Amino acid sequence: MSKISEGLSPELHEYLVAHGTPPDQLLRDLADETALRLPERFAMQIAPEQGTFLTLLTRLLGVRSAVEVGTFTGYSSICIARGLAPGGRLLCCDVSEEFTSVARRYWSMAGLDDRVELRLAPAVETLRSLPAEPTVDLSFIDADKTGYVDYWEELVPRTRQGGVILVDNVFSGGRVLQEEPEDEVVRAIQEFNEHALADPRVELVMLPIADGLTLARKL
Repeated sequence: MSKISEGLSPELHEYLVAHGTPPDQLLRDLADETALRLPERFAMQIAPEQGTFLTLLTRLLGVRSAVEVGTFTGYSSICIARGLAPGGRLLCCDVSEEFTSVARRYWSMAGLDDRVELRLAPAVETLRSLPAEPTVDLSFIDADKTGYVDYWEELVPRTRQGGVILVDNVFSGGRVLQEEPEDEVVRAIQEFNEHALADPRVELVMLPIADGLTLARKL
């Protein structure tokens, strides 16, 4: 038995995906359309196993109030919205009409129009406009990496005790190990990871899912 997380070879990753609940046809169609329309941006979409994880975690927590920062074409928002408790709502924050027009169409096809609200504006502005009370059950941060600390600082106070904040791409393609990275995105992720780790308001674990996923629980 290993005491460290296993590095995934392509073959082991294929096995992992094959032994989890697969995405349904709608999610597969969305992934295919995103790859066709936005081939240079397709890497922004979360991995299928990550989507399944989001749905299961949302269901396990009985989430009624969720926030997503960075929606792209809608894959992760569908996964979260499908896991919401009855009457639950998901607020999506994004700035791209082009990308989210695809998301809107797939929300409608998935029958999720009544669960999802989209606000097209800088996410920090949207988050600051929310009530200050800690009512959010779950958040997923997956937008511009240089804004991660700001998003975190707006969401942690608004998260209820026991609520969860998920943060994507915390490995930055493995580049977080660089001592003096030239890339500002890598530096931003390094800064965020240290910032979150030092935050006494949460307990957290960094999971080796896709490009690294931090799961933090509000104390």
